[in-house]
Amino acid sequence: MNTMHALSYDSIEFQEGRYTIKTLDTEEERQAAYRLRHKIFAEMLQWVPCRADELEVDDYDTTGVTVGLFNDQERLLGAVRMLPSSGPFMLEREFRSFVSPEYTIRKEIDTMEITRLAVDPTVGGKGLSSRLMVRLFKGMYQWCLANDIRYCYLEVEQYFLRIIRVLGFPCDAIGPVVLVPPANVSSQAALLDLDRFRLESALQRPEFLEWMTETNPVRPTNPWTIQPRLEHSAVQAVNA
Repeated sequence: MNTMHALSYDSIEFQEGRYTIKTLDTEEERQAAYRLRHKIFAEMLQWVPCRADELEVDDYDTTGVTVGLFNDQERLLGAVRMLPSSGPFMLEREFRSFVSPEYTIRKEIDTMEITRLAVDPTVGGKGLSSRLMVRLFKGMYQWCLANDIRYCYLEVEQYFLRIIRVLGFPCDAIGPVVLVPPANVSSQAALLDLDRFRLESALQRPEFLEWMTETNPVRPTNPWTIQPRLEHSAVQAVNA
């Protein structure tokens, strides 16, 4: 696998019930992701400036790989961007304050950074956004499996970090809690070890690990029925 450019990474595509999870590989799909990102990161969170074209695009998109979640009408409901170690991480630039001074950021072939994780805020239904987010994480996990990635950096709000941990993803903080303007949301950077996730999940929640790993199940499986306590905790955290 050549890691000099993100386009050389292996793509993924699979069905999850009535949803399709895949690497975005057309300009139309990428434009849909940029519009979704603009809606969330520019209009709602105001982390980046609004643009007249309503597209949230940055330099990282030249090396990043985006996985999207589509419904059966081919509408993009969510997306997550992975930044390979062959290019710059946002942790090295915009989010450097999230990293403790003594911490050394990994830039190995088995490491990437999760960025621009977003679910369409207009989707309806109680707990639906949480279920879509879990499916996005499955897409991220499948992409990591396909490309031999073990370590994933991420910068997230603290409440979402709690959700990730409740779901069984071991994320160790690598720096202080930072207040992100303009809303001064408490956020933190962490490192997710997928080998540790597999080891712990095999012992504590093997059904969830099987669901995360399987892309062509014999029968459709709802991960929230596998671990009802996880569903309750995650939805509660989302609504907090």
